[in-house]
Amino acid sequence: MRPAVHGPVVDDEARCIHYRTPLDVVAIRFACCGEYYPCHRCHDETADHPSRPWPAGSDHELAVLCGVCGTELTIASYRGADACPRCAAPFNPRCALHYPLYFG
Repeated sequence: MRPAVHGPVVDDEARCIHYRTPLDVVAIRFACCGEYYPCHRCHDETADHPSRPWPAGSDHELAVLCGVCGTELTIASYRGADACPRCAAPFNPRCALHYPLYFG
């Protein structure tokens, strides 16, 4: 079963009101609550707690969801990917600008 994506999601591929280009198809499972959100802003605006990045050494955690096919990726596999390894949907390389907000 595909995990739920929380926050102001605008389509079935995990795009949100903040980021909705064709490449914005990733949701992040936040370490603080274990819930998927499309972006840090969605979490900050709708969760009842502050966000917390995954700590160093969490590379084995399933923490990234491909919004196109629903595949969950580990932090390590996401770090090296520019597209989903299952469906080849391209990911937004600018997410790297926010990487420290999600992963330690």
